Amino acid sequence: MFAYIVRRVVYAIPILIGVNVLTFALFFMVNSPDNMARMQLGMKHVTQTEIDKWKQDRGYDKPLFYNPKANGIQVFTDTIFYTKSISLFAFRFGAADDGRDIGYDIRQRMGPSLAIAIPAFIVGLLVNITFALLLAFFRASYVDLWGVVICVIMMSISSMFYIVGGQFLISKMLHLVPISGYSSDGWTSIKFLILPVLIGVVSGIGSGARLYRTIFLEEIGRDYVRTARAKGLSELRVLFRHVLKNAMIPILTGVVVVIPLLFLGALLTESFFGIPGLGSYTIDAIRGQDFSIVRAMVFLGSVLYIVGLILTDISYTLVDPRIRLDQ
Repeated sequence: MFAYIVRRVVYAIPILIGVNVLTFALFFMVNSPDNMARMQLGMKHVTQTEIDKWKQDRGYDKPLFYNPKANGIQVFTDTIFYTKSISLFAFRFGAADDGRDIGYDIRQRMGPSLAIAIPAFIVGLLVNITFALLLAFFRASYVDLWGVVICVIMMSISSMFYIVGGQFLISKMLHLVPISGYSSDGWTSIKFLILPVLIGVVSGIGSGARLYRTIFLEEIGRDYVRTARAKGLSELRVLFRHVLKNAMIPILTGVVVVIPLLFLGALLTESFFGIPGLGSYTIDAIRGQDFSIVRAMVFLGSVLYIVGLILTDISYTLVDPRIRLDQ
């Protein structure tokens, strides 16, 4: 197990380097340091002196990848890429283009993102699996037929509709919860989280339930299920004791990968509900063309995704001991 984890970590290093280099190159192809300076200064008539000062203050006055004026190793280290991107591997995110500490912002905004993402993830997973098991139990019946129809309809509706519709119906019409906002005062924050979590769960039922239904139906058609029925086991016992257990590996494939990405927050949900999380942080950075924040979030997302893949493989051994990662 330990050797497998070490191998995966070693394999992840060139992947992260490639993502880092590609992201850096794309950002600076789209927006040069001079354009960044004009954008951040917010002035129509900016002098070259002001642009040069802005770049010098933030380290954008250096060459991108190679500095021919430097000596020795500094030809590579005294560059924008080394000072702005290599430090990401040590999780030193540096400062945003407007001077804010990116690492501090991430630590502050991680809590609100997790406060929405974790309940929506857990409750949504339980609801989707339960609904899918119900459809699998009543397979080839009207319950299954109309359940699939409802899932397809829910999948076809944009998440924007759930957000706007939920705000209009539950907040504006029924006045049950605030329409937007966030509070960090313990239990007071719950009333601000109920609607975003509810919308997150409802908007994912269509795709989630259909996926798990397909997995369960595939397991139901296997030989061990027919053998269990032949031994006299009830359909409920077969479904929960055998089918659900053996369907855990494909379920974990999709579930565990998503867990690290919960830290990045939900872009639309946080923006529409005014949640000061990482999702709205990323959206604001894109709007303001603050590429330092965007690069940091892209790198963080890559790291978390690789961690999710490793956790997925490790979790396989927990549900199926026959799988050995050290082979």
